[in-house]
Amino acid sequence: MDKPVQVDELARYCRAVLAAVGADPETARDCTESMMHGSIHGVDSHGVRLLGHYAKALQGGRLNKAPKIQFTRTRAGSGMVNGDDAQGARATYAAMDHACDLAAEAGIGAVGITNSSHFGPAGAYAIRAAQRGCLALVTCNSDSFVRLYDGAERFHGTNPLAVACPAPGNPWLLDMATSAVPYNRVELYRSTGTTLPEGVASDSAGADTTDPHIAEMLAPLGAAFGFKGAGLGGFAEVLSAVLTGMRLSPDIAPMGGPDFNTPRGMGAFVIALDPEAFAGAEIVQVGITRYLELVRASPARPGRKVMAPGDREWAVALERRTNGIVLDPVTAARFEDLSRTLGIDGLA
Repeated sequence: MDKPVQVDELARYCRAVLAAVGADPETARDCTESMMHGSIHGVDSHGVRLLGHYAKALQGGRLNKAPKIQFTRTRAGSGMVNGDDAQGARATYAAMDHACDLAAEAGIGAVGITNSSHFGPAGAYAIRAAQRGCLALVTCNSDSFVRLYDGAERFHGTNPLAVACPAPGNPWLLDMATSAVPYNRVELYRSTGTTLPEGVASDSAGADTTDPHIAEMLAPLGAAFGFKGAGLGGFAEVLSAVLTGMRLSPDIAPMGGPDFNTPRGMGAFVIALDPEAFAGAEIVQVGITRYLELVRASPARPGRKVMAPGDREWAVALERRTNGIVLDPVTAARFEDLSRTLGIDGLA
């Protein structure tokens, strides 16, 4: 589909598909919101291209269509959310809302998530906290895709980390995989026929490859210093799996199946910080404003431009909210199949 799809129309279609496969209104709402965050902000690997996957998981029983999210407060600033095998966005938005509530009382809210599933773009949940005036950290682990430093087999998941800080205009936003690229990026490059960058993926023997069609595992972030990326992946693993009692990456069932009937039992972790509990909201805003001014005014190398984390995303979001979103060929074809098999209206 070469014609751009307007944001509101794309969100309508996602909700319609999720409702058609039996998802309750809250799941359809949260799943759509997280996917649209990805597609609007240029994180296409974690955007609406995941709709078909989530629909299949809901139909197969891997995901609970009407989960009963349970929150247990364990201390003044901590708690646990049992996702009841929900689609990951449903459980994670709920956990972040609880974390912000805890932070409003205790200064910090740290919430572990159990019995969840793939949650899409981590930045979506960090932004939720920033919209409520909190700083936030979000992480999860996932099934093994990333080799260790000097390793030759899959070990960690892509194990993202997202951090947001409220700021005038748009938040400071860091949203990154601890692998060199997310695996969904490899699948997107397969769809678009794009060659992978050097040093981000390996074949089945652990040798580097730029061919997305034979990439079997990812490299940890950092190239020659990939031990740093592997260490950050381990940090995500400790918070998401060890601290929550959930499965380690090598023990999580593969995202791509073939089993779409059995819940994956994944963990995640969110932290919210209330600026009032530290220097105070006004002082924090002065500090982050000054910091961003200095970052953006820093001299750039010839032909380049210095940006703060999130600046690229805000620019893409402005363009896509105005002009619409172009779907990659595989996603466009999948949407046509969904419309036909579910008997719903396609994209306008």
